[in-house]
Amino acid sequence: MIAMLFVLLLVLLLLGVPIFFSLSLASAITIWNGDLTDMVVVVQQIFNSINSFPLMAIPFFLLAGSLMQHGGISQRLVNFANSLVGNMSGGLALVAIVTSMFFAAISGSGAATTAAVGAILIPAMVDKKYDLRFATANQSAAGALGIIIPPSIPMILYGIAAGTSVGDMFIAGIIPGIVVTLSLAIYAYIYSKKNGYKGDGEKGSIKDVLVAGRKAILAILMPVIVLGGIYGGIFTPTEAAVVAVVYSFVVGLFVYREITFKKFVNILVDSAITTAIILGIIGGAGLFSRVMQLLNVPEVISNAVLSTIDSPIVFLLLVNLILLIAGMFIEAAAAILMLVPILLPIALQLGIDPVHFGIIMIVNLAIGMFTPPVGLNLFVASEISGVSVARLTKPIIPFVLVMIVALLVITFIPELSTWLPSLLK
Repeated sequence: MIAMLFVLLLVLLLLGVPIFFSLSLASAITIWNGDLTDMVVVVQQIFNSINSFPLMAIPFFLLAGSLMQHGGISQRLVNFANSLVGNMSGGLALVAIVTSMFFAAISGSGAATTAAVGAILIPAMVDKKYDLRFATANQSAAGALGIIIPPSIPMILYGIAAGTSVGDMFIAGIIPGIVVTLSLAIYAYIYSKKNGYKGDGEKGSIKDVLVAGRKAILAILMPVIVLGGIYGGIFTPTEAAVVAVVYSFVVGLFVYREITFKKFVNILVDSAITTAIILGIIGGAGLFSRVMQLLNVPEVISNAVLSTIDSPIVFLLLVNLILLIAGMFIEAAAAILMLVPILLPIALQLGIDPVHFGIIMIVNLAIGMFTPPVGLNLFVASEISGVSVARLTKPIIPFVLVMIVALLVITFIPELSTWLPSLLK
């Protein structure tokens, strides 16, 4: 029955069936064929998987990110990042990465970060004679910061699936997010230096930085309010998401005055569609996890792994390999909900901190967001630039390798993930 479950899922995915239906059909057929339980469990489990108060943070963070994206925040963040690094070799490539880091602290979504920043900077890089494929690949990789820098939707899902504090996950992602940002920036700088991509004008003065920072301060303050409120005990992560919506709405409508009624309606529609897709995947993955529990899959795999592997280092290398492959084919939300019940119990038995393990999972799946064949960031950036995903395969490889190096650093220096949470406790 275990083989049937996974073979059915694989076949459905290869046939191009949407992941919600793939997970749900594979689970339902396995339940029916194996007479594991009453078929009414299919509907009940899908509903129960999304009937969770912490999950309410997801639609609110999505809406907040969309409000910020269309409310004039993106251009102000670009201007601020340009005042910091725009004069260096590969200035615009570095601006794309730094701006993505800032925007990631607002949106919680890799695709939203890629779209918001890429729509401005990919055309700007082309105007400055950057190679179009490099510009697109650079933004695809930078957009992955959207799920590493808190607040992050996959971190919320991991916290729920692992029974770990979402607040701890948020704060744990800060240093790894900086490590990944610096890694991408170093590669972009070296590549740009080699290819003669010069910076944009003179080095920005302190006055220029302060002026640009003042104009972007309301955007920069949002993650401070969200994380500060959570750790100050003022509100929960879900309540923080609501605060983020109100804040971004007020800033976009009354301060920057770039949100019109028509634009607001489109924002609500787009956010609702994205929320429905994500919650559908969560429901299907919840059902799939329930079937795995009925078949004792986590216990079977755990016993098999622990009987052959007793080293945390070897286990983490194996986990990274599994997650890198999974991230290439499975959406991050589904991968987290499917794999956490299998892998986390083994990690705990080997003495691996659950927060550190969660960050490892998130960074792995972030790499999957810009790797073929189903990297969402690639498709978003491709749509902006007009370059086919097939033509992006070669220029994206160096970014993947750089991210893997950063991943190994994060994997084997757990303090990068655990120090801040332990400090604040």
